[in-house]
Amino acid sequence: MPQRYQIMTILISKIIINAWYLYTDPRIFTQIVMETFNYGLDQLTVATAMKLARKEIKGILNPETRSKVEASALAVSNIARGEKAVYGINTGFGPLCTSKISAADTQTLQENLLKSHAVGLGEPVPIEISKLMLVLKLQALAQGFSGIQLETLDRMLWMLENEVIPVVPIQGSVGASGDLAPLSHLFLPLLGLGKVHYEGSIFKTSELFEKLGVKALSLGPKEGLALINGTQFMAAYGVKIVDRLHNLLVHADITGAMMIEGLMGSIKPFSPELHQLRPFAGNQHVAQTILNLLHESEIVNSHLDCARVQDPYSLRCMPQVHGASRNAWLHLKDAIETEINSVTDNPVVFSEDHTISGGSFHGQPIALPLDYACLAASELGNISDRRIYLSLEGDTPGVPKLLLKETGLNSGLMIPQYTTAALASENKGLCFPASADSIPTSLGQEDHVSMGSIGARKALRVIENVEKILGIELFNAAQAMDFHAPLKSGKVMTAIHEHVRTKITPVINDRVMTEDMETAIEMIQSGELIELANRIATQEGLPFETEWSEIFRL
Repeated sequence: MPQRYQIMTILISKIIINAWYLYTDPRIFTQIVMETFNYGLDQLTVATAMKLARKEIKGILNPETRSKVEASALAVSNIARGEKAVYGINTGFGPLCTSKISAADTQTLQENLLKSHAVGLGEPVPIEISKLMLVLKLQALAQGFSGIQLETLDRMLWMLENEVIPVVPIQGSVGASGDLAPLSHLFLPLLGLGKVHYEGSIFKTSELFEKLGVKALSLGPKEGLALINGTQFMAAYGVKIVDRLHNLLVHADITGAMMIEGLMGSIKPFSPELHQLRPFAGNQHVAQTILNLLHESEIVNSHLDCARVQDPYSLRCMPQVHGASRNAWLHLKDAIETEINSVTDNPVVFSEDHTISGGSFHGQPIALPLDYACLAASELGNISDRRIYLSLEGDTPGVPKLLLKETGLNSGLMIPQYTTAALASENKGLCFPASADSIPTSLGQEDHVSMGSIGARKALRVIENVEKILGIELFNAAQAMDFHAPLKSGKVMTAIHEHVRTKITPVINDRVMTEDMETAIEMIQSGELIELANRIATQEGLPFETEWSEIFRL
């Protein structure tokens, strides 16, 4: 057999064998094709952080990173044995910063720090938040300015890889000096202490380690301080907020456009030439998105020459209101992505001879944007509730009061708006800025704190409420659109309306609507309507993206 045929035969055999392995063991496929992220070197984005937490990409410590981390750990070890006092390495903490600690006691000092600061209370944070905290901490520590040991970072990677996720109580951080309490709970498992999530249950770490044959670690100089100094609790919430608020913003445009169709609103307020005269990027993006969603709509075209001069603000001012919330989202995204690539430790170790005690652990740079984003999310819900109310008034030709033809005996869709009013009101109460408060701690050493952790938790709660409001708007808007048949919207909006109707049937007579509302809310949370809109627009060659889409992308 000629040599070239022999080589070809060998190559084909290898391809077949590899294909068989890929078929029988999907893990091999994952290892071959999975994108990797180099902690401490690559730039972390919100989208990448979410993918790392969900194990959609693999995080690694490459040789360059490992070398930097080892050099920093050696510098801290030398400082601990020296005579020069460096905060947190050979001194006490907070108001005890003048108390010198011997080299022999440095390990006890660091382990006592984690134990004494693990004072969080309340229910555990969502598991994904704990995962994000680990991801963000790895990114900060792997940059090589904290004196952390490689063994500690490798254990954190092992925890993420094996889904051994620390249980972190939700309350206890004031958002300065680091998120001390939650981060202490996050890292108690390194010492074999605390509790962890594993395979759907919560275990004492010591019991799980014994079951898995894993040993607890011993902390080196400064490691306890490096682990709990930083903003990774509020920043993890910030990552989640950026992700979920982005989903809300897109859906607010979709449900708003559907309500324009249902209530036969004018599209003139979305004209590009109008928004060029007040060129906020968010406003222009929303106006163009709604025009794209309503492209070639039979319903819009049916009333272009009607006598109505102006629509109520909740329809007419969507570019201004949704757009302002988009601009707030962009502010938060920029702040969070700066923060999650930063070193938020104290002191920062540049070398054995160069350490700086500063305030990079202070959460104020993201606490303010988190409060801003909370308000931005609330306003999406506020204007959505107004559109829901508007849909019930019966002022649109062909669309009956309470969105039901036969009322009196039936209440129609009157009461779901009570729910959105309650949610919108609850959100307003949650919008008081947490960062406006500060209570001194640590015997006055820490005399100004950000309360950013509280702002982050509130913002996520508001977003969850707005998801519910938008779900109810989707429910109402689909009902309003039904009355315009046989006229249809454009292809994208028609596809969305038909998709809703595959899951929620029209309301003809009074029925229990809780399940309908929950189904609509699930559609908002899942992002399936966005996926559908993009798919139909692509298939039909229709406009959906705008020239501002890139800056408002995750």
